[in-house]
Amino acid sequence: MTPRFIGPYQITRRIGPVAYEIALPSHLANLHNVFHVSQLRKYIADPTHVLEEDDVQVREDLTIGVEPVRILDSLVNQLRGKEIRTVKVLWDEATQEMTWEMEDVMRRSYPNLFTGKFSFSRTKNFKGGRNVRPVEFN
Repeated sequence: MTPRFIGPYQITRRIGPVAYEIALPSHLANLHNVFHVSQLRKYIADPTHVLEEDDVQVREDLTIGVEPVRILDSLVNQLRGKEIRTVKVLWDEATQEMTWEMEDVMRRSYPNLFTGKFSFSRTKNFKGGRNVRPVEFN
């Protein structure tokens, strides 16, 4: 799951009219601690709300490690005679977070998702037409 927000963290100071410095924990030290106001959300304290520390580990390339659950669908886009294959990936069952990803990238990164499963692929050409045909992931 990719978290939309992490925290709450305390604002240590206002840098400018739209920039704030945030007190980040040590495991997020590789992130820059100044954020635009659009990236922040106000937290309203509620005594019944129990906050659990998120175990979010941000990598050096500023990504968060998330594993896909399964592939739900596939789509072949026809563009000037070239086939662009994409797959619909379920990332989190609880939130039903799904994205369309390039099939070749997913095959390289997560080959276990493509072992002998049958799925349906829709072919979409540049005029918007669609055909349905079965596709086997080998």
